[in-house]
Amino acid sequence: MSVIAELAAHPDRSLLIVEDDKAFLERLARAMEGRGFAVTSCDSVAEGLTQIAKAAPAFAVVDLRLGDGNGLDVVSALKRKRPEARAIVLTGYGNIATAVTAVKLGAVDYLSKPADADDVVSALLASGNQKSEPPSNPMSADRVRWEHIQRIYEMCNRNVSETARRLNMHRRTLQRILAKRAPR
Repeated sequence: MSVIAELAAHPDRSLLIVEDDKAFLERLARAMEGRGFAVTSCDSVAEGLTQIAKAAPAFAVVDLRLGDGNGLDVVSALKRKRPEARAIVLTGYGNIATAVTAVKLGAVDYLSKPADADDVVSALLASGNQKSEPPSNPMSADRVRWEHIQRIYEMCNRNVSETARRLNMHRRTLQRILAKRAPR
């Protein structure tokens, strides 16, 4: 079944996109409107939460790191207001810990940027039975270390000082590691 036919089966095609990269937000909004969604765009956590309070959408695409906070707060608010809503998280800082947290909060998928509009639509409309392909290349040792640090950071509720104590490393060293993109 085509994407447009699948979307036509949904009575509510409302989509909230929360993204602080203006150019990417505009491109994605146009692409999603072209595929049949009724798009509302926001560029901050506060604006996204306000929009959800007004009218919770059936679908959401939320950036993980936004200028004024964490996109997971938007996903959590959406799932509280409308439990059947389908949300996906987009990020340029992908790691297993935040992916697990996103799914626990109710996201149906977690995609790395730059994501193609077709990938976003597929993730939003995917049924729970579809299996994803295993990775063609396993994680490097640097990536495994990064994932471990991110997992502990999430377990400590994103508290840098507590995470540094638990990992037995200097707080500033941890801050530098967290500020960098994930290794390949």
